[in-house]
Amino acid sequence: MNFELLILGTGSATPVLEHNPSAYLLTFENEHFLIDCGEGTQFRLLEHKVRTYRIRHIFISHLHGDHYFGLIGLLSSWNLNQRKDDLTIYGPTELAEILTTQFKYSHTFLHYKINFVVTDPAKPGVILDTSALTVETIPLIHRIDCAGFLFRTKPTKRKLLVDKLPENFPIPYLKKLKEGHDVEDPLTGAIYKNEEYTTEGAASKSFAYCSDTAYNEAIIPQLQNVTTIFHEATFIEAELKRAQQTNHSTASQAATIALKSNAKQLIIGHYSSRYKTLDTHLAEAKAVFENTHLAQEGLTFKL
Repeated sequence: MNFELLILGTGSATPVLEHNPSAYLLTFENEHFLIDCGEGTQFRLLEHKVRTYRIRHIFISHLHGDHYFGLIGLLSSWNLNQRKDDLTIYGPTELAEILTTQFKYSHTFLHYKINFVVTDPAKPGVILDTSALTVETIPLIHRIDCAGFLFRTKPTKRKLLVDKLPENFPIPYLKKLKEGHDVEDPLTGAIYKNEEYTTEGAASKSFAYCSDTAYNEAIIPQLQNVTTIFHEATFIEAELKRAQQTNHSTASQAATIALKSNAKQLIIGHYSSRYKTLDTHLAEAKAVFENTHLAQEGLTFKL
């Protein structure tokens, strides 16, 4: 199963040369999901040679500019490039008005359709459900309404060992084997045991994106046993008071969420521009949750 995260931007608020504004590309099989779209995101996509026609879903956590100021540019460029495929955008209700106004006054007439799904920052809710995965919102605590996103892939059916099966094996029997059942041939009495003719399918994996948020233990039940958490770590413990004042988190607080959620892996990001190095962020997080990694532009994480 191909399930990975490309880091496009890890900065927060004030721009710095070391970090791009927030943007992350989640890939599941052959489909891309863009999570937040800070200024310049389309350049990062070009830089990494992303096939953007595979992006059919964009998720915007909240309306602070470092998380969505790149969206109108990306949508406009797609229009200039004659995009035809539908696009679904998930975000705060005001975002639809912002985009409509931008298009109105720039006399932009889209060649493709945008479907808009309003997110509710107050409670978890499923906003996407396909045959392969689900996405639900995570209520976060920030200065304005903000929602994270929890992606869960669905386990796949068992895989057939085709070379072991007789030729012209009936298709209904193949389906039963993939569903985990043994099959008996009524003509010959032969029994085809599921365990002998199939292997395990891919297990479910999950990725939680916790954008700008104060430390919030209320989300821990929703994140239980998640495979990978991305959690903002804007500050280190020396700036704990500043984190509390601005409804952000420290690196050790992010790690505490991962530990109490029984996550397998933690990625921290959304760094304040005041930090020239991130060694302290990593050290403080690892002291709480060992399997912590720094989000850095250009890195790809297997989830």
